[in-house]
Amino acid sequence: MGNREAATLRWTVLVPLKALPSAKSRLAATLDPVAHVELVEAIRADTLAAAAGAPAVARVVVVTDVPGDFDAALTVVQTEPGLNAGLAEAAREIASRWPADGIAALVGDLPALRPAELDAALRAAAAHPRAFVADASGTGTTLLAVTPGTALEPRFGLGSAARHAAAATALAAGESLRADVDTVAELETARLLGVGPRSSEVLARWARL
Repeated sequence: MGNREAATLRWTVLVPLKALPSAKSRLAATLDPVAHVELVEAIRADTLAAAAGAPAVARVVVVTDVPGDFDAALTVVQTEPGLNAGLAEAAREIASRWPADGIAALVGDLPALRPAELDAALRAAAAHPRAFVADASGTGTTLLAVTPGTALEPRFGLGSAARHAAAATALAAGESLRADVDTVAELETARLLGVGPRSSEVLARWARL
């Protein structure tokens, strides 16, 4: 892809969201059920809003195993079980609908995500057929992006950064794009970076209790 094409490439961002209450099981182990659902919904809302706010993003598409209301995002209900199979299935559908756009899979637990940092990563990804961003630990993946005509081939899960590195270019990225939340410690890290309004409201309300 030439420099001019890369600079103007638009992206469809796929965000996989597992049905509640089974989502974010490690957080669930430390929170009561009501608080767990409230927090996960807030984190998801902030992630979706931030992704939609990145200038290079044409649309945000939720990939889920159960239909639901995801703040007016487009939704693909997967028919194949599993995170990677669902993302691959959704990517094929999206590529057929918007073949000129890049496709990026973005994890749904980035409450501190800044649109500008996602935008910068996508613009960098446009120069490579397949690229990814590792999480703060360096072992997981928060973003996997492919340019038009390249299959997504997601390999998310424990140790996914090494698997993605075998077939994708690793990108430098801002802290907010790497700060996914699976544990209370990671939630505190995100809070210190500055979470979005929904997560901020939930955490502030908890602090007053």
